[in-house]
Amino acid sequence: MVARSKEAPRKEIAPRPEGEYAGRGDYHVELDPHWSYAPLYRRKVELVDRFVSKLERKARILDVGAGEGHMVDRYREQGYEICGVDTHYNSDLVHNADAASLPFPDASFDAVLCLDVLEHIGLLEQRAALGEMHRVLSEVGKILLSLPNLAHLHSRIRFLLFGRLTRTSAVERHPGDRPIGEYMELLSQSGFTLVSRQGIFPTVPFLFRIVNRRAARMGWMVGYLDRLLPWPGLCFLNIVEARRTDSAKSRRSNLSK
Repeated sequence: MVARSKEAPRKEIAPRPEGEYAGRGDYHVELDPHWSYAPLYRRKVELVDRFVSKLERKARILDVGAGEGHMVDRYREQGYEICGVDTHYNSDLVHNADAASLPFPDASFDAVLCLDVLEHIGLLEQRAALGEMHRVLSEVGKILLSLPNLAHLHSRIRFLLFGRLTRTSAVERHPGDRPIGEYMELLSQSGFTLVSRQGIFPTVPFLFRIVNRRAARMGWMVGYLDRLLPWPGLCFLNIVEARRTDSAKSRRSNLSK
């Protein structure tokens, strides 16, 4: 059973949305096919499903930045022991807590999901958040992250030609935006060793804009481009699986290769 701190919310808490969830509602549950990120989101969920399916049913899972608890509900329905934390949501299964101060004892979980979260955390606070995820993982625990890549193909070309980056979102929404190589280094420094890494949507100029503006009709191109250009460093989003380790060797390893 998932360990909870004394401060964890009691059961039967009415959902209390704040921030973007108060304004936009459960937009991950009722996915708008015209949302520019929808094709990437669907592909991301496929890869998260694959990761979770390899875990034992008795595995204890934490979803950091769980939002309205869509993933928590999804995997509880499949029989997994999972709960979440989010700074802008509170319910029976999603605790109102900060990623840099998780309300759980050490080694409470066998797996952590951190999906589209780190980019919302300031650059200087990301290490503390990863340190907390490392702390609550068991010795053989794994983490799965989805990480927008500031150095995706379209951004690189635009910077080369015009000296400007194509950000993954507005600076106010993604204050922790980084090139994927920096995220890999940060993971290594935080005590994680890479298991696998996969890219979603290499942002080929022109095609990148078409998919963004016509997601419902042209979203199929995401999967096609993933197969055509299977290099994570060129992709808008990276799905990274890593395992917890405390070895000095892993902390020196270069995960950016």
